[in-house]
Amino acid sequence: MADLSIEFCGIKSPNPFWLASAPPTDKAYNVVRAFEAGWGGVVWKTLGEDPAAVNVSSRYSALYGKNREVIGFNNIELITDRSLEINLREITQVKKDWPDRAMIVSLMLPCEEALWAEILPKVEATGADGIELNFGCPHGMPERGMGAAVGQVPEYVEMVTRWCKKHSKLPVIVKLTPNITDVRKPARAAKAGGADAVSLINTINSITHLDLDRMVALPIVGNASTHGGYCGAAVKPIALNMVAEIARDPETHGLPISGIGGIGNWRDAAEFIALGAGSVQVCTAAMLHGFRIVEEMKDGLSRWMDEKGYKTIAEFSGKAVPNTTDWKYLDMNYQVIAQIDQDKCIKCGKCYVACEDTSHQSIAQLIDAAGVRTYEVIKSECVGCNLCEITCPVEACITMVPQPTGKAYMNWTQDPRNPRAEVIS
Repeated sequence: MADLSIEFCGIKSPNPFWLASAPPTDKAYNVVRAFEAGWGGVVWKTLGEDPAAVNVSSRYSALYGKNREVIGFNNIELITDRSLEINLREITQVKKDWPDRAMIVSLMLPCEEALWAEILPKVEATGADGIELNFGCPHGMPERGMGAAVGQVPEYVEMVTRWCKKHSKLPVIVKLTPNITDVRKPARAAKAGGADAVSLINTINSITHLDLDRMVALPIVGNASTHGGYCGAAVKPIALNMVAEIARDPETHGLPISGIGGIGNWRDAAEFIALGAGSVQVCTAAMLHGFRIVEEMKDGLSRWMDEKGYKTIAEFSGKAVPNTTDWKYLDMNYQVIAQIDQDKCIKCGKCYVACEDTSHQSIAQLIDAAGVRTYEVIKSECVGCNLCEITCPVEACITMVPQPTGKAYMNWTQDPRNPRAEVIS
């Protein structure tokens, strides 16, 4: 049976599933319930200086799919609104009672070294395993010079990270903002400052939707609203890309990564791990479905690892990174063509409409004397774009079949159609 235990920048955990710094980790009551359910660790909701932050009402909104499935989740909640004293006391007790679970404490303070030097020994005294620097919160706190206002400036990231390494012996994890052009730059700065790891992504600036009667965005506070932090399943593709960018960057290669963003099941977690994550953090899925979802996550990941022959998380962590590259290095001579399984086809015509109207007109609609429709791929016109496969409502009805071209690998830098192609000797 697969061993799900991990050691992440020196922090041991019985499994890679941690609760992210958020409402679910705001108090001992929640964290104890999470540990009882089987979570391997938590990142305690962000602590700051006293007096504590003050939150507004209401705080959340969502983007819905069919049947009110929550696709994306938006929040304008700030860091903890409980006193530093209460939080530190509860962290100490929970870590004492659950010594085998990872206890990370998230921190956010103004860019003043004295403030960090004061709080770090207090956090260390709780017995916590590490700290996470919240350089990603996109709302409320940046207006005060914290959160994403720090994470968007690599020089600040490096500076505060250095302070934390100077004033604490605990492993330092830097949580990165996605609200930036190139996430590699703050990651490099974190490493330069001595960070033991990075975690990403934090939430994305967002407005989910509006109340068109009141002409105000949600969540509504009085008669106004503001942008918030977007998370949930919708942000997973963005998060996966940013994790991969850091994992394959020569300057940050080998830097431990805690993956965050839209993780709701074991497969999501496996994808983050395959792209370089050593642990994964979950928030929205737990808020929507409760703490017990971790049981399915652990069971599913364990079964998949057994099926694939992976004995430990480390055996497949980062395994997909070498297969992730820049567009210019993709094989220009590789070719796939769509193939329709007529036995599975339900004759809905979605593939035909999509291809005919918006793509390459490479699917023919054939109608016999009885009026029965059949759809066939025009191979000479198909460019292998995958649109028909994506629009088809029947799984595995349309597949993309590799075609023998007899041509060797050639990327865009070598392609004679590229006016700046490199000469191959």
